[in-house]
Formats: sequence, C-alpha cells, structure tokens
Amino acid sequence: MNLPGRLPLSALLLFFFFAASNAASSVIGLDFGTLNLKAVLVKPGIPLEIVLTRDSKRKEVSAVAFKPIRDAGNKIVLEPGTFPEREYGSNALALQGRLPGDVFPNLKPLLGVPWNGGSDVLATYTERYPALQTAQPDSGSSIAFKSAAFVANESVWSVEELLAMELANIKRNAELMAGSGQNVGDVVIAVPPFYTANERRAIETAASLAGLEVNALISDGLAVGLDYAKSRNFPEVTKGQKPEYHLVFDMGAGSTTATLLRFQSRSVKDVGRFNKTVQEVAVLGTGWDRQLGGDGLNQAIVDEYLRVLLEKPEVKSLGTQLGDIKTNGRVMSRLWKEAEKARQVLSANAETRSSFEELLPDLDFAMKLTRADFEKLAETQLSRVTNPVETALAAAKMSISEVDSIILHGGCVRTPYVQRKLEQLAGSAAKLRTNVNADESSVFGAAFKGAGLSPSFRVRAIRDSDIAGYASGIIYSDGGKERKQQLFTPMSTVGNGAITKQVTFRHKDDFTFDLYQLVDEVEQRIASIQSGNLTESVKELKSKFGCEKDEVSTKFNIKLGAVEALPEIVSATVSCETNSTSKGGSVGNAVKNLFGLKGNKGQEPLADKEDEGPVEEVYASSTSTSQSSTTSTKAAEPTTRTETIPILLTVSPHGALHLPREVFQLKRSRLIAFDRSDHARYSRDEALNVLESYVYFVRDFLANKDYHTVSTSSMRDEIGKLLSSVSSFLEDHEQVGKASEGAFKDKKSELRKLVEPIISRRKEETARPEAINALRRSLGQLSQFIDVMKGEVETASEAASPPAAKDGLEDLEEADKSSSAPAVETDAPAYSKADLESLESVLESTKKWLEEKEDEQGKLKPWDNPALSTQDIEGRAKKLADAMKEMVSKMEKKQKKAQSKKAKSAKPSGKGKTDQQEGAAHAHGHGDEHDQSHDQTSQHDHSHGDSDHDEL
Repeated sequence: MNLPGRLPLSALLLFFFFAASNAASSVIGLDFGTLNLKAVLVKPGIPLEIVLTRDSKRKEVSAVAFKPIRDAGNKIVLEPGTFPEREYGSNALALQGRLPGDVFPNLKPLLGVPWNGGSDVLATYTERYPALQTAQPDSGSSIAFKSAAFVANESVWSVEELLAMELANIKRNAELMAGSGQNVGDVVIAVPPFYTANERRAIETAASLAGLEVNALISDGLAVGLDYAKSRNFPEVTKGQKPEYHLVFDMGAGSTTATLLRFQSRSVKDVGRFNKTVQEVAVLGTGWDRQLGGDGLNQAIVDEYLRVLLEKPEVKSLGTQLGDIKTNGRVMSRLWKEAEKARQVLSANAETRSSFEELLPDLDFAMKLTRADFEKLAETQLSRVTNPVETALAAAKMSISEVDSIILHGGCVRTPYVQRKLEQLAGSAAKLRTNVNADESSVFGAAFKGAGLSPSFRVRAIRDSDIAGYASGIIYSDGGKERKQQLFTPMSTVGNGAITKQVTFRHKDDFTFDLYQLVDEVEQRIASIQSGNLTESVKELKSKFGCEKDEVSTKFNIKLGAVEALPEIVSATVSCETNSTSKGGSVGNAVKNLFGLKGNKGQEPLADKEDEGPVEEVYASSTSTSQSSTTSTKAAEPTTRTETIPILLTVSPHGALHLPREVFQLKRSRLIAFDRSDHARYSRDEALNVLESYVYFVRDFLANKDYHTVSTSSMRDEIGKLLSSVSSFLEDHEQVGKASEGAFKDKKSELRKLVEPIISRRKEETARPEAINALRRSLGQLSQFIDVMKGEVETASEAASPPAAKDGLEDLEEADKSSSAPAVETDAPAYSKADLESLESVLESTKKWLEEKEDEQGKLKPWDNPALSTQDIEGRAKKLADAMKEMVSKMEKKQKKAQSKKAKSAKPSGKGKTDQQEGAAHAHGHGDEHDQSHDQTSQHDHSHGDSDHDEL
C-alpha cells in the first residue's frame, strides 16, 4: 500500500530515453561542498546513480595534492616542462603530514574572492593552512598558490585551476562508470543561495577548464526540493487545494542555509482538448550564515586543543608560543583532522578522547572532551543556528506555524544541539523530518534537473523556480550624469514564471550601460552592454519610414537568466509606429519571415518547460513601471504598424576575475598537458607493475616440474638467464627510474616469447585427449544422424514410385474402392539427396583429417610444437555441429509447414463453400432423396478429380 502523496514504485522509473541516438551524451549532477564533492550520473540505462571514487567511496574529499618527482636517491627532481604526480581526495589529505605546502583542501570558500579584495576569507584560510604559499595570479585577480613541486619560475595555480583538477577527476570517474565510448560533457551544479556573480562565474570557469558545460547552477535548497518532489504528488491548486510548505535546513562544513519551498500541482493544457497535471516547486525565501558550519565548530575544538597544549609544563619549558604552533603546517593539519573526528564522535557519544603522538618534538599530547564542554566552547556559533530559518520565513512573510515540516540536510544536522534548537523553534520534534538522504539529496536533485534540461532524456514534469538572492539593475549615463535603476529585488523569480523587464531608453545613438548586482550594499558591476547599430538603425527608420528621432523607441528586454540567476539581455530593438501602407512589410516582419516565425498558429501541446512570465515596462528616465501581459496586447489600429529593427549588442563581463579568451585557452592547455603527464605516468607505472608480476610468475614457472615434460633443459636455461637479467634490471632503481614504458613492455615481451610456447604445449598436452574424444563423439552422432536421413529418403523414394502392374479384373474389383476413398498424399522428405551427400562428405573428410593429424602428432616429441591443436579440433567439431544444425533447421521448417497445412485444411474457408457443403445445404431443403443423389454426384466428382490427377 502506498503512503498518501507518494507515487507507486513503478512511477519512480522516471526516465524514458529517446531511441534516435545511441550515443547520447551523459549528464552529471554535482554537489560542490566545502569538505566533499559528490556526483550523480545520468545516462541511458543508468538513471541517477552515484559516481564512485577510485576506491569505491560515494563521496570524494575536496582536495588535490602535488607529489614531487624524486630520483633514485629520493631527491626531488625539478625540471622545466615536467609535472608532478597528482593525488585526489583522501589520498591527497594523507600527504598533509609530509607535504603540507602541496596539499590544497577546502578551496570552496576562496571562489570569487579577489586577491586584493581585503576579504577576511583569505586570512582565515591561510591561518588554517599556514604551509600553503598564496601568490598573486599571473592573470586576473583571483587567489593563486605556488607549489614547491614545480620549478621556481613556473606559473602559479589559481583557485579555479585547482578546482578544475578536482572536477576533471570527477568527470573521469563518471566516464569510467558510464562505460567505453561515453562522454560526460554536461553538468548541473548545486551551489549555496548566497553565491554572488563572482562566485558563480568562478565555478563556471573551473567547470569549463575541466571540460564540462554548465547547463545550470541550482541552489542547494531547491535541489533538495526537486529530490523530495520527484517521487511525490502534491495538492492541486487548480482544484482549490492548499499547497504544502517545507523548509530545507542545510548545515554543511562551511555554511548554513535555510530555504522555504512551496510544493503544489497544477493542471495545464496538453494535446488537443486534454489537460495534464504537473508538479511545481518554488523557492519563497532564503536565509544563510556564511561562517556557521562544521569548520566553525571544529575551530572551537582546535582552539581548545591549543589552549590546553600551551598550559602543559613541558611546552612552557620549551618556550613555545601560540604563533609557533599556528604557523606549523604539519601540527595544524593533525589538530584539524582530530577535531573533525572528535566533533563527529560527540554527535553520537557523550565524550571522546583525542591523542597525538609526537605532536611536538619528544612530546605526546592527549585530552578528554565531553559533549557539554563542546557545546560550551561552540556556544557563539551554535547560538546562530536558527537565524537563517528566521530570515527565510521573514523574506516569505510566513510564520513557522505555516510550515508543514523542516527537512534536514547536511552533515552537521546530526549535531544534537542543532536539532534541539530547531525543535524549540518549530514547537515540536515532529516537524523535523529526515525523509531525504541528508548527505546526497542535493546532488540527486541536481542530477534530476540536469536530466530534465538534456534533450536525451524525458523526466517527470516538475516546474521549478528560484529567487535571485540579491538585488540587481542597470547603471547608465543620461544627460552627462551616471544614473542607477534597480530592476530586480532579492525575491525576484528565477526560472519558471520569471518576469521580463522591458527597459525603454531615451538614447537614439549607440551607447553603453552596465548591469550590476547589489552585494552587502555595494553595487558590483557584472557586465557591460554596448549597442552596435543603434545610430544606423535610427537613420534607417527615418529614411525608409519617415520616423523622427522623438518617435523612435529604444527598448531592452532584461531577465534573470536561468543558468546563473544574473540579469541578461533577452532582446533589444529600436522601433517606431508608422501609418505606412507599403506592401513590402516591416523590417521586423521580414526577419520573422526569414526565420519562419510567421503563421502556423495551429494548436500544439505545451512542452514541459518554464512558463513565460509577464513583461514589465520600465522607463530608464524615471522610476515608474507598468506591468503588461504578453498575451493581452491591444490590437493595433488597422492603419498603424510598428517598424522594428533588432539592435546588435556586445556583452563584456565585468570584474577583475574574468579571464580573457586567450588566457583561458592557455590555462586549459596547461591542464591538458598535466592530464597527459598523469596518463603517461599511470601507463608507465602499470607497465612496471605488470613486468614485476610477470617476473614472479616466471620464477614459479621454472620451479614447476609439470612444465619439464614439454621443455628441454636448454630451453629452461635460456629462460633462467633472461630472467636473471630482467631481475637485476628491476633491482637497479636508477635504471628503473630512467626507463620508459616501452622498455618495460619490451622486457616482458622477450620473456613471453620463451615462456608462452612451453605453457601452450602444456595446455595442449592436457586438453588434447578430451578434445579428441569430444570430436569422436560428434562424429558418431553425425553418423547416426546420416543413417536416419538415409531411411527417410529411401522411404519417401519408395512411396513416390508407381505401383506394380495389375490385371484387368483387379482393376475392376478395385474401381468402387478407389472411387470412394480419397487419395493418400505422401509427405516429401525434409532432406534431399544432395543434403545427404554433403553431410557424408563432411563426415568422411573430418575422419580422414583426424587420422592424419593423430599420426603426425604421434611422431613428435613432447617439447615440439603440436601438429594437432585443441583449437583446430574445436574448429572441426564446430563445423560438424553447424552441418547438423542446418539439417535440424530444415526438419523444423518442414514440421511447421505440415502443421500449418493441416490447420488450414481443418478450418472451413470463409469465402465460399465446398461441393459437399453445398450438397448438404441442398439436401437440408429437399429431403433424403436429394441426399442420395448428392452423394452419387459427389462420388462422381471426386472420382473424376482423381482420374485427372492420375493422368497428370
């Protein structure tokens, strides 16, 4: 029985794949967390499956490390144009103790942060990871790092490049899971709702550098909402039912967010007169705390570790200061790692004990921490838990009593104190729900969104909409003064039903204006818009249609984009109204005709896509606005027509973080070269491992006396000599370090040439007797089959031959019988004489071949290459089987044909009646006398027919 509001299990199979293309590109959804990366793959045959890491884990630690190349003496080798080895995830973190300056974890907070922006984010990050060397980037102004694994003059690595490495690693894992030939090129990324334009563009840049096309950036809360909605039905508002309201509380490692969602269904137009029901998920309000998360709680524990450590007499006697420890990358990495572990233990236990061996030279450290102590230490952070919830409710102008449930998501929601605070806010524990996977719901929602955007998949109809999060507008010059006008509020809709602002400018000549986003009361310019043909278009309207400048309107349609949730230009036109009766049509209509946009207004079903929202007119010279509907435009006067010319635009992204095309290509090329270096190294290491394994195998091979019977002592001595040479080579680390992948493969190939023939002879010696016996059994079966065929052919031949001559009296005596009894038809045999001869030929040739080969094999020594191989024997056996199979197939066809003929003769024809049926109908009307007459006639007819048949 299904729970109310839940779909049956069969309805969870949401994906139907188009058969038009067998090589559809796969899509991944990505949850880009501070601590971990999670991805879900969507491909034909694999709907929504988590992408596993190399070590089969469901999430990858967000870290990348550079492992320097070392020579035979374990010294770091730095050469221009070479790349170190890269490690990802937990393998990268494992290197922090040895290489703290070349491990780059938790880079998410640095996205979109300028190098010289004066932000506290960079200071906090470097305090946590003191061994990392930050540096000014070569291009742009994002934060960059310098690595000791490269030569001194090597270009630094920006945050976007390091993140691109992590994303490329996820992409490779997804393609490995998707199978050979599958390309993963599209991605939908779940990001926090507080991401600004700089942060959104930074993650897009990282994805592009990794070879991924970002189809959409979706907020974490909305992604959880989609995952929650994909298997549920909600109240239908078109029937007057009340929507459901759920609040997603997401507390992760770096931040905490609250997203208030409305869930409902709606009946919309489908094909013809039919309607269909679609589900709708809409964000009504969001709230966040950028600094509240697992890292902040871990910081409180680390501070306690440091306080207790510095109070130890042994440390005081050494004169160690707090700054000395905080600048020690190895010590700090161990403290942070243990703090994370302690916090997780305290979520389930009342106390924990942390211990460190050799934390400082000749100094061990250990301390006990209770849950009560932890909550007191983190009181400042934990007291802010409910603030995002209250902010989201206030933005939506709702109270907590109107919320149906609080959906918990993120690793830190398991903290008991957090749940207690939420219970107090909600009024009861019943409102706190764990009906989604707290670790993976966001990434599954992002993957669902990606499948819906891809043309390769069809998914359940769910229309989603988000909100902007930040106000935005335009900055332009008017009358020599810079003016600003807000177009969108933080609550403006993004996605389904988003409003379009039609901005009218007074400009009649080419001009430039900027788009901005309001972040922390600061207007951050995000793009510059330059018109290209406005001046010429105004002149064209005057020359062709007589439009004066004051009659011309310059309009820009601006909308919040569905991908970045940032303002973007939908269209721009210059137009005027004219009373011209010219039959040539307007410029705008000519453009429509050119692209086939006129006519064809037949009724079509509505696609499962976003609703086109209303258009709101905005005048750049004032703050007044007027809202109009795209479907309620007043009909134009018969004598008035609007002449329209599209404006050509150049859009230039603003901000120092933007990478010019040539710089982007340079960084992309460097990353590709790094990938090739990794691939070459992996291939070389694999070749070395294969060679070492084969050397061990050959050693065991020489010691195995089973192979002595099929080899001579000189053969084994030659193998032993070569084996000794290869072993000496492998023990020389300097030679191995300089050797290439090809050298390892060549040495293995030399050994194989000597070893494999002996192994093959041993296999032949063991398997040949049974293969010969199997072939003899097949020959016997074929011989029996031929005997059966001969019998059938002879029987059919005898039945088809004419009967022996009889005297005239016998003919007269049998006349009556032959005239009344039907002729007996003899079935033709399933096989012909040619079939029989063909099988006999195969049988005899195989017997002869086997006898000859057995004679040849008997004359050879055990260490000679065999004359009769099991492969040849199996080939002959297959030939016999194929011949028999062909004959059996003919027999089956004959039987089916006979059964079909029998069924047809037993079934009366629908088109007419036989002579007997017509006679029966006649007798039914005229009595027994006619029956007798009919019988005689019938007999005569049959006799006549038989006579004709015999003559033929």
